[in-house]
Amino acid sequence: MTLTFPNRSRSFDESRNAVRFSGYDGMFEVRFLIEANALRTASQAARSEDECLRAFDMARDAILDAATHAYGNGRKNQHILTARDIRR
Repeated sequence: MTLTFPNRSRSFDESRNAVRFSGYDGMFEVRFLIEANALRTASQAARSEDECLRAFDMARDAILDAATHAYGNGRKNQHILTARDIRR
């Protein structure tokens, strides 16, 4: 099956300093985290929760491409994306 992202929801996980979102492979949910550092620019020391969520929305296509790529490399039910994954 193909990984899809029908649900546009995302949330900030303060304990992991990352944004959570989900994809689906058929009826199976695949959970993703993207680290906050992957959502900041080189000139930013850090991003707030709101800034991370806005940055996620602005880079959604690239993030979903990276998530699809990560899932294709190992069909696990949870993946953590880093800046390296986004800039591959």
